[in-house]
Amino acid sequence: MICLHFYYRHACHLCEDMLEDLARLRREWEFELIEVDIDQRPEIREKYHARVPVLESAQGLCLSEHFLDQATLLSYLQGA
Repeated sequence: MICLHFYYRHACHLCEDMLEDLARLRREWEFELIEVDIDQRPEIREKYHARVPVLESAQGLCLSEHFLDQATLLSYLQGA
Protein backbone atom coordinates (compact mmCIF):
# COMPACT_ATOMS: atom_id res chain seq x y z
CA MET A 1 0.00 0.00 0.00
CA ILE A 2 1.20 3.51 -0.77
CA CYS A 3 2.17 5.44 2.35
CA LEU A 4 2.04 9.25 2.55
CA HIS A 5 3.13 11.55 5.36
CA PHE A 6 0.96 14.52 6.27
CA TYR A 7 2.74 17.19 8.34
CA TYR A 8 0.38 19.56 10.12
CA ARG A 9 -0.25 21.56 13.25
CA HIS A 10 -3.41 21.99 15.34
CA ALA A 11 -5.65 25.00 14.74
CA CYS A 12 -4.34 25.42 11.20
CA HIS A 13 -7.19 25.99 8.74
CA LEU A 14 -4.99 25.11 5.75
CA CYS A 15 -4.12 21.82 7.43
CA GLU A 16 -7.77 21.05 8.10
CA ASP A 17 -8.68 21.86 4.49
CA MET A 18 -5.98 19.60 3.07
CA LEU A 19 -6.95 16.77 5.42
CA GLU A 20 -10.57 17.03 4.24
CA ASP A 21 -9.43 16.93 0.61
CA LEU A 22 -7.30 13.87 1.33
CA ALA A 23 -10.23 12.14 3.04
CA ARG A 24 -12.32 12.62 -0.10
CA LEU A 25 -9.55 11.20 -2.29
CA ARG A 26 -9.15 8.17 -0.03
CA ARG A 27 -12.66 7.10 -1.02
CA GLU A 28 -11.36 6.46 -4.55
CA TRP A 29 -7.65 5.80 -4.01
CA GLU A 30 -6.09 3.41 -1.55
CA PHE A 31 -3.25 4.93 0.46
CA GLU A 32 -2.13 5.05 4.05
CA LEU A 33 -1.86 8.49 5.60
CA ILE A 34 0.52 9.01 8.49
CA GLU A 35 -0.38 12.23 10.28
CA VAL A 36 2.50 14.02 12.01
CA ASP A 37 1.85 16.97 14.33
CA ILE A 38 5.00 19.06 13.87
CA ASP A 39 4.58 20.77 17.24
CA GLN A 40 5.08 17.45 19.04
CA ARG A 41 8.63 16.99 17.70
CA PRO A 42 11.04 19.98 17.72
CA GLU A 43 13.31 18.57 14.99
CA ILE A 44 10.34 18.25 12.64
CA ARG A 45 8.90 21.63 13.64
CA GLU A 46 12.13 23.35 12.55
CA LYS A 47 11.93 21.77 9.10
CA TYR A 48 8.21 22.31 8.41
CA HIS A 49 7.33 25.33 10.56
CA ALA A 50 6.34 27.81 7.81
CA ARG A 51 5.46 25.17 5.21
CA VAL A 52 2.52 23.28 6.76
CA PRO A 53 0.54 21.55 5.69
CA VAL A 54 2.95 19.37 3.76
CA LEU A 55 2.18 16.09 2.04
CA GLU A 56 5.15 13.85 1.22
CA SER A 57 5.73 10.40 -0.12
CA ALA A 58 7.35 7.88 2.22
CA GLN A 59 10.61 8.62 0.38
CA GLY A 60 10.39 12.34 1.21
CA LEU A 61 9.15 13.62 -2.16
CA CYS A 62 7.04 16.75 -1.56
CA LEU A 63 3.63 16.27 -3.21
CA SER A 64 1.87 19.32 -1.78
CA GLU A 65 2.62 22.31 0.37
CA HIS A 66 0.04 24.74 1.86
CA PHE A 67 -2.71 23.47 -0.52
CA LEU A 68 -3.37 20.04 -1.95
CA ASP A 69 -1.93 19.72 -5.45
CA GLN A 70 -4.41 17.10 -6.60
CA ALA A 71 -2.85 16.70 -10.06
CA THR A 72 0.58 15.97 -8.59
CA LEU A 73 -0.85 13.58 -6.00
CA LEU A 74 -2.92 11.66 -8.55
CA SER A 75 0.05 11.42 -10.89
CA TYR A 76 2.12 10.03 -8.02
CA LEU A 77 -0.60 7.54 -7.00
CA GLN A 78 -1.00 6.32 -10.59
CA GLY A 79 2.72 5.81 -11.02
CA ALA A 80 3.50 4.27 -7.65
